[in-house]
Amino acid sequence: MSAPLIIAHRGASFDAPENTLAAFRLAFAQGADGIEADFRLSGDGEIVCIHDAMTGRTADGNRRVATRSLAELRSLDFGGWKGSQWQGERIPTLTEILAILPAGKKFFIEIKCGAEIIPPLRKLLTTSNIATERLCFLSFDALLLAALKEAFPMVKSCLNVEYHRSKLVGAWQPSVEKILGILSNCRADGLSSQAHRCIDADFIDRVRSSGHEVHIWTVDFLADARHYQALGVDALMSNRPRFLRQGLFATSL
Repeated sequence: MSAPLIIAHRGASFDAPENTLAAFRLAFAQGADGIEADFRLSGDGEIVCIHDAMTGRTADGNRRVATRSLAELRSLDFGGWKGSQWQGERIPTLTEILAILPAGKKFFIEIKCGAEIIPPLRKLLTTSNIATERLCFLSFDALLLAALKEAFPMVKSCLNVEYHRSKLVGAWQPSVEKILGILSNCRADGLSSQAHRCIDADFIDRVRSSGHEVHIWTVDFLADARHYQALGVDALMSNRPRFLRQGLFATSL
């Protein structure tokens, strides 16, 4: 049975405040093979790590990221909501996260804004020493993925997909046929899929046989992890990297 990579979803976010340097450092300490993180542009054009368009869910003040400077965003505490031991955590930049990425670890960069992020991203990555094979872009937006592939042909990209039940036909959508068409059109290297009941051996076989990788999010329970491991997926994205690694591979960290 092949061993999927364990990728820390927003860092070790079960234990530490998501999308912070503390969460990423803890993820590596817990044995994660890599990290996944979300990025937007601040009002002054800095690439900052945050999932939501507004800061209120994960900070001590509610600001719109796209209209505030990095300095203004840095004035907020992004750790205290998770516990007093995390107080003082600030919103990190992509540059800061790249600086702490250990040798050999993977980095899944989920873009939460639009193509306006490409010029500063190009400037940053062209001056970075990180090997492109360690990076992968993620997005729900197929047009954005196509633009990222055009701008960064050597960096892998994966389409994020979540599912809904069609009231018209009663089946889960998008279908695997639809997904494969989108992957082909935007030249994505793989599928970053929501963990879902519609993903079975046939689904995985069809995506893999088309030459695409398969990564599953968000997997926090061993039964689910073992299920997707048996299906032969490439990576499991989890808020609990140590828990999954110990359960799947029986290693003590």
